[in-house]
Amino acid sequence: MTQASWDRTLFSTSSAPATTVTHDTGLLLLRLVVGLSMAGHGAMKLFGWFGGPGLTATGKGFTMAGYPAGDAMAVISGLSETLGGLALAIGLLTPLAGAALIGVFVNILDVRGLGAYFPPKGVELEVVLFAAIVALTLTGPGRFAVDHHLPVLRESRPRYSLLAVLVGLVAGFVVLIIRD
Repeated sequence: MTQASWDRTLFSTSSAPATTVTHDTGLLLLRLVVGLSMAGHGAMKLFGWFGGPGLTATGKGFTMAGYPAGDAMAVISGLSETLGGLALAIGLLTPLAGAALIGVFVNILDVRGLGAYFPPKGVELEVVLFAAIVALTLTGPGRFAVDHHLPVLRESRPRYSLLAVLVGLVAGFVVLIIRD
């Protein structure tokens, strides 16, 4: 089978052009990796899974970083990461998931500081994850997502995407104001 006939076979069952299929597959891959990574990180905070610290230690870390009610902040952060990550991974309410994770990353970057970009004390990984979350929030989850079956999100994507980024940034900065 030649490459051209393989491509026709692969994409013949879809009404979308090949570039759309590859675009949506790329978004699916990005959503799964970023979303499940964030969900796992949240589960480390909430439940101590994957060698994570659990709620008590995470709460103490938030208190040491200057947040009031460190235990409550640990729960909020852990839930935002876990639920936001899972929703992002399956493409469910992607703008809302993006807003939750954007708010988390505003705080992560502030706590980590922007003094260095590269390791050992740099924030390059956090910046890459943050950019991926903002990009997914703005572009949408693609066709291989639950949102694709929710007409209100399909029809109003740009409005909800921009609003979600704004809400995530505002929420993140409000928490920073509370911290100081």
